[in-house]
Parts: sequence; structure tokens; C-alpha cells
Amino acid sequence: MMAKEKHVLGISGGKDSAALAVYMRQNYPELDIEYFFTDTGKELPEVYEFLGRLEGLLGKSILHLNPERDFDYWLEKQFNFFLPSPQTRWCTRQLKLFPFERWVKQFLDAGTTVYSYVAIRADEEFRNAYNSKNDNLIIRLPFKEEGIDKSGVHELLEVSGLGLPSYYDWRSRSGCTFCFYQQKIEWVGLLERHPEAFKEAMAYEKTALEHQSPFTWSDGESLEELARPERVAEIKEEHARRLERLLTRRQENPLRPNTEPIDIDDLYGQSKVCIACHK
Repeated sequence: MMAKEKHVLGISGGKDSAALAVYMRQNYPELDIEYFFTDTGKELPEVYEFLGRLEGLLGKSILHLNPERDFDYWLEKQFNFFLPSPQTRWCTRQLKLFPFERWVKQFLDAGTTVYSYVAIRADEEFRNAYNSKNDNLIIRLPFKEEGIDKSGVHELLEVSGLGLPSYYDWRSRSGCTFCFYQQKIEWVGLLERHPEAFKEAMAYEKTALEHQSPFTWSDGESLEELARPERVAEIKEEHARRLERLLTRRQENPLRPNTEPIDIDDLYGQSKVCIACHK
């Protein structure tokens, strides 16, 4: 009797995992891949819009996995109102990884070998995939294995007609509206485009500080401070300077014009992010 197999691919709402879904559909149509999205309930509306377009392209629904407990429960009941941070990423663990582990456990317990495809690119040597603790959960990195880098991802999205998520106009990553990995210019974008979500993040932060949380959402200042008009102007001016410097460097080699969209990592350097949230 043939061993049972299942193929799964996590969609974050970001460009890389969407491109991987497109790539697998084009190059491995014989695989019956189940696509899933771990939904924290705190996602940008643009993320849901992008997922809908991706479902249309794939011709297949994306399964939404929901945590048993929401963000508010973990914040209040388990972490005493201490905000998640790069040092303590409890949000990723509780709202992204645990729902995936709980879902996939049913297949592993039934003796099924599960292949999980993760969208780490060939140019991301510094990033690691989910560390499987079960021999029957096999992590595959098709982009890394087949040499597909960021340029290849953009080409896949463009040629397929899917394109980039619309939040790329102001933010380069998916994830929760109040993700602590955002650059300050992205917080400004949230303030201007989704003021209610910004207010919610401010409320979380205010409560956390009242409970002696050592962290604010944005490094070195509260959102209340960041939202002041004069501070918003400073952040925008600094961002414009970074953009001008980058464009100047790009123009130095006219034989190799770079027409790829400029993202946050281009301007501020590669950052350590949550693979489950941002790929």
C-alpha cells in the first residue's frame, strides 16, 4: 500500500508566498496542494483582497485557519498586557504557528507524510524555515532549491497577472496592522490610510505602558509621539532622502536599469521578520 501524502503551502498575504503558489501550480500541476492562511483577525483589508485575487488565479480556495484564542486573550490573560516585540514574538507563536501545528497534527497522527512548501528565496541566506520536530513533516524550499530570487518573484507575479498586493503602495509586508517590524514610514502609512487601525494600536500600546510593558510598537517612541504632525513630517522627509539616495545609486549603471518596485528592505536594509507572517 502506498504511503499517504499531503502537500500544503502557507499563504501569508505577502508577495513571496503568493508567487510560490503560482510557481507550484505552473510547474507541479500534478500535486494536489492545499493552500492555507492563518488569520489573526488583525490583518489589513488589502491582504484579504489580495487573497481573493490569488484564489481566482489558482482556481482553488485558501483555507483560513483561526487561532482558538484571539490576540486580546493572549495579551490580557497570558502576557499581562505586555506587547509582543522582536524579543518576545508571542503573537507569531500563538496566532500563527500553533494554529498550523494543531491543523497539521491530524494528518501526522494518521500516518500521513506532510510536505510543507515555504517561500524563502534563493537570495535570503539569512532566513530559516519552520523547524519541524516531526519526521513526517517535511519542509521544502522550492525557491531556494531552484535559484529563484526577488527578481524571479516579481516576474512570476507580473507574468501571471496577479501583480503585487495593493498595500505595496505604502507598505512592503503583510502581517498584523500593528506589527512591530514595521518601519516608521509604514506606521505613518497606517495612520493615513487606516486611521481606525492606528487608533486601535495606540490603545493597545497605552494599556501596555500602563501595565509597565517595556515595549512600544515602534522603537524609541510611542505611537502618540509618532503621530504628531511635526514628527510625521520628519519621518516623511527622512524617507524621501533615503529614496533619493537609492535612486541615485541605481542610476549609476544605465546598462542594467532596475525597474523592480522599491520595497522597505531596499531602503532600510534587510530586517529579521516572522516568516509565518510576512512571506
